[in-house]
Amino acid sequence: MPTTVTDQTVIQRLPAALEKKKFLKKSFKGLDYCHAIDDWQHIPRGTTVFNDQVIFGYPHIGRVLALEAGLRAHFQAPFWVEEKINGFNVRIVRIENQIVALTRGGFVCPFTTDRLPDLMPLAIFQHQPEIVVCAEVAGPDNPYLESHPPFVETDVQLFIFDLMRVGKPAFVPYQDKLSLLEKYALPSVPRFGRFEINSAEKIRKLIIELHHQWHEGIVFKEDSERDHRAKYVTGNSNIDDIRAAADNMMELPPEYFTNRLLRLALFLEENGLTASPVMKQELGAAFLEGLHRAVEHYRQEHRVYTTFRCRFRNKENAELMLNHLKQASRHIKIVQRGLKMEGKHWLLEFDRIYPHLTGMLGDLLSGRMIFD
Repeated sequence: MPTTVTDQTVIQRLPAALEKKKFLKKSFKGLDYCHAIDDWQHIPRGTTVFNDQVIFGYPHIGRVLALEAGLRAHFQAPFWVEEKINGFNVRIVRIENQIVALTRGGFVCPFTTDRLPDLMPLAIFQHQPEIVVCAEVAGPDNPYLESHPPFVETDVQLFIFDLMRVGKPAFVPYQDKLSLLEKYALPSVPRFGRFEINSAEKIRKLIIELHHQWHEGIVFKEDSERDHRAKYVTGNSNIDDIRAAADNMMELPPEYFTNRLLRLALFLEENGLTASPVMKQELGAAFLEGLHRAVEHYRQEHRVYTTFRCRFRNKENAELMLNHLKQASRHIKIVQRGLKMEGKHWLLEFDRIYPHLTGMLGDLLSGRMIFD
């Protein structure tokens, strides 16, 4: 991780960071903490402080769009290749007698924290209380994302990709990570092995296979002391992103969509693929189906929304999750649909209502004239 900041540096800078509102104070079930809302003075966004315990934020990982040139430009040694999972990033840590999951932004996530006993063995936190588990949570029944991997068809699963330690900004070395994953039977992201810098063609075959399977992509992790990282995603993952965001189009900058179209075109050209009639249909449907659904929603209910559902072991955590989403959503309204017991879990259903597109469709469907 490219930072020289120590945990003591974070503690010393915390009062000034709070005064400047670079860190914010939060609380979760009696645990008071502060989290960094953005990168500040080499302290990464998402860094969280519980009293004197510092959990460093997960670093930004750069994206390469040209595989062979990117490997030559950014890597100095062989690297490990792992699958990039389409989910949301969490860091799991033991604080006092609680095990909590932190989001990428440094919030305690009530949903993931609640479901941890369902998602992974927890013995590692008893034997190694300083460990920080970095993982992706993915599946259709999550409170954050509309998209999910095709191989997680119900609920959610957890996939571990890194380990850190409390107070340390660096990752646990790769071989040590593998040993701990095996020792504690922890769920891992798929790993594809160790590759040389000149292995681009072998990696290309792998990424094309993942592309056809509609998986998201891969992450490179250099097998060296500097532990450099980069990611490379499949072409179809861009279509998935567009599909998931189409009915939220007015809340996002145009670059969200144009960047993904460019990435798709570069992926096809570089890997010797063509935009088949099926792909063109998928791309068009990704845009049109979301917008068509938005119009239908407005005509029927006078609002544009997406419904989310997620399961909880504890009803209180479901209520905390809903309150957290309401507080964190500045431009999107969160409305509960229901909270009921279903099997062994509480099922929370809620809508994210998109005000900009709702307002625009209200104007257009009421007969407003526009000038192009």
